[in-house]
Amino acid sequence: TAEGEEGDPEQAESEVSWDDVASIDEIALEVGYKLIPFVDSKGKPGELMNRIKGTRKKLSQELGFLVPSVHIRDDLNLPPTSYRISVMGVVLGEDEVKTDKDLAISSGQVFGEVDGIKCKDPAFGLDAVWIARSSKEQAQSLGYTVVDPSTVIATHMSQIIQDHSSQLFGHDQAQKLLDILSKTSPKLVDDLIPEKLNLSAVVKVLQNCLDEHVPIRDIRTIIETLSEHCQHSQDPALLTEFVRASLARLIMQNINGPSKELSAATLDAQLEQVLSQGIQGAGADMQFNVDPAIIQGLQQKLIEFTQNQEALGMPAILLVPMNMRRVLAKLYRGSVQQLNILAYNEVPDDKDVNIVATLTA
Repeated sequence: TAEGEEGDPEQAESEVSWDDVASIDEIALEVGYKLIPFVDSKGKPGELMNRIKGTRKKLSQELGFLVPSVHIRDDLNLPPTSYRISVMGVVLGEDEVKTDKDLAISSGQVFGEVDGIKCKDPAFGLDAVWIARSSKEQAQSLGYTVVDPSTVIATHMSQIIQDHSSQLFGHDQAQKLLDILSKTSPKLVDDLIPEKLNLSAVVKVLQNCLDEHVPIRDIRTIIETLSEHCQHSQDPALLTEFVRASLARLIMQNINGPSKELSAATLDAQLEQVLSQGIQGAGADMQFNVDPAIIQGLQQKLIEFTQNQEALGMPAILLVPMNMRRVLAKLYRGSVQQLNILAYNEVPDDKDVNIVATLTA
């Protein structure tokens, strides 16, 4: 009977199992049907597939851990030339490309306009134009960077992975890094974990670094720093600041290249005092109680400073005391993305610091 079928618990259980619970792809790329040839070209890996493999290898080398494979599938619900990028099941980017055109991206310093369909570059939000392939040399002569559709998608994916790399890094990846380090420095690893610091705290420190685009490839220096400072604090937020200081040269090189000179802004002494007084507690328990009008006023000044530096072709760097670096970096990360907020102790001794602005709220 229908009632018997409904009430049969054995049959009900056999219908659903853990096999039916879909696992989440760490990184996924969905493409509209007109982009399928870019992925699979007559049974061979297409141009986009090769670009993504190259991107994954480059990012793994730069970030310092093995970036997961990208799961690519077609989605007939997407517009034909659209794509969608997800990390851990969350859609973080989507756009469309023109399969028969190239994208001419403006650096902000171009010497004329080029005919085509105006848009924004999906990776960095720069002004761009979809142009006929025959116009490529003309666009390049005017100062545009010209890329094909596969490169547009791969670059967008690269940027998303860099921005969300901490979500792709967990205990397994941390353990693998420690296993590799153990082969050359077994005592260093054995002395730290789990005697002085547990693996979860190490993972959190490494995630914090990745969150702020600090590579973790110098794992030996990171573990040595944790060994030195974990006796005084077990707080991952505070330990991260010590790790950043020990990686100062690497951080500075990523931001400013090999240049001996460093152009930076600082905060007005009065504003610095107000912000410092608003910080209560330390580490993960830190609270920040400052008048919202001051926070908003400073945000506007930081945006203007960043735009000015970019117009000069220079990185935007704000130097602040160590105790407020993390809270300001977290506060303005979303609204002033190209700004680098560094603590004074993160500037290597051999750098000539040139203060180009003193900011007030």
